[in-house]
Amino acid sequence: MTSATGIYIDGTWHDVAEHRENINPSDHSDVIGLFGRAERSAVDDAVDAASRAFPSWWRTSPQRRADLLEAVAAGITTQADDLAHLLAREEGKTLPEAKGEVMRAAHIFRFFSGEALRVVGERQASTRDGVTVNLVREPLGVVGVIAPWNFPIAIPAWKTAPALAYGNTVVLKPAELVPASAVALARIIHEAGFPPGVFNLVTGSGSVIGDAISSHPGIAAVTFTGSEPVGRRVAATAVARLAEVQLEMGGKNPLIVLADADIDIAVECAVNGAFFSTGQRCTASSRLIIEDSIHDRFVDATLARLAQLHVGNALEDATDIGPVVDERQLETDLRYLGIARETAGSEVHGGEVVERATRGNFLTPALITGARNDDIVSREEVFGPVASVIRVADYDEAVTFANDTEFGLVAGICTTSLRASEDFQSRSDTGMVMVNLPTAGVDPHVAFGGRKGSSFGPREQGAHARDFFTQTKTAYVRP
Repeated sequence: MTSATGIYIDGTWHDVAEHRENINPSDHSDVIGLFGRAERSAVDDAVDAASRAFPSWWRTSPQRRADLLEAVAAGITTQADDLAHLLAREEGKTLPEAKGEVMRAAHIFRFFSGEALRVVGERQASTRDGVTVNLVREPLGVVGVIAPWNFPIAIPAWKTAPALAYGNTVVLKPAELVPASAVALARIIHEAGFPPGVFNLVTGSGSVIGDAISSHPGIAAVTFTGSEPVGRRVAATAVARLAEVQLEMGGKNPLIVLADADIDIAVECAVNGAFFSTGQRCTASSRLIIEDSIHDRFVDATLARLAQLHVGNALEDATDIGPVVDERQLETDLRYLGIARETAGSEVHGGEVVERATRGNFLTPALITGARNDDIVSREEVFGPVASVIRVADYDEAVTFANDTEFGLVAGICTTSLRASEDFQSRSDTGMVMVNLPTAGVDPHVAFGGRKGSSFGPREQGAHARDFFTQTKTAYVRP
């Protein structure tokens, strides 16, 4: 019999009336578990618990908060293999990718364990004689976390860890597709010994639980990662009541390959960035912008590399690319590939549904040649193993095409020219730039975020996270 899991509020697990099956995208016969579909009232209960816990948690010593966060990091590390297996089952990442994500979550909690001890302020003289000015950082209160499905443990970690480190309390809503990894994280947080109410987990649909978090008057700040349309709705709801908002949304990220590039490096950057993790990353290289003189050579080499990759069950050692996360996303991917096939001048290589020993959502990588920068598939985020190859005359046209998008998360360039590298870092209208590296793949200790339709509000991760998770207070003192 498949076990049912409830929601975690005020240090206790509570059952709910309705549950949803969590299905393995590599094997539809594998039901990972039944997970609670809570009602809006559960958010009220979670916010009440978090509000009660906030005053004492804020006043808890930084060392105590640091120790608890370190305990979570240790717990994740100890259970890393089991967590990776669980993550691969529910999201479809290959086991190596899943293990990498799990360890990233551990590293994030460890980093913010240190940050809990580094909440510094300022002290300086006033313009008035005999007056001193003190500037301190304080937590916001209850933080609502709305996480996506593509990084089931890393993104909840990189939002929850800084919130807790700086003295906030948390209500987390994971994506309904991938609740098991968030439940596992909640259990580790519980075992670490956090006081009741400091961390709360409410699972359920985005339209119910996500909306309740965005609109709840007791939640001081909302941090969201997901699609741009949903992010805009979250912002509109939260900002209307003057809550702080942080959004990480879509991307249509370019990778420029110049004629002077090392072709082997360029191909690996393109294939890794566009197709690993089944292309289900907001940082994926979905537009490959190739200088004319090496276009054909690049395409041939990329297709040869893709032919070496095996699409299959995420738990099998031979698998390079796992399944699409669910049938709905697979239908989206196929719809965009249909549009590409009907677009004059375009040719789709790959992009075929394949059968394996188990019934799953298996789609081969799709490389679209003959694409233009204004094609639908070059403009809209597909969020699957699909990349358009766009031919350009020279470097200047490549930069123009790269910036011609409503998104601005990350951009990459492959070149051996230091001049082009430095120039592109300046001219790229994105929050992040990669040189001779895949666009997907960032470090947890530095700022993450984009521009335009990709991000809104202060940056995530690293020391910059305190810009969102704390507020400043200025005190003027005459002794």
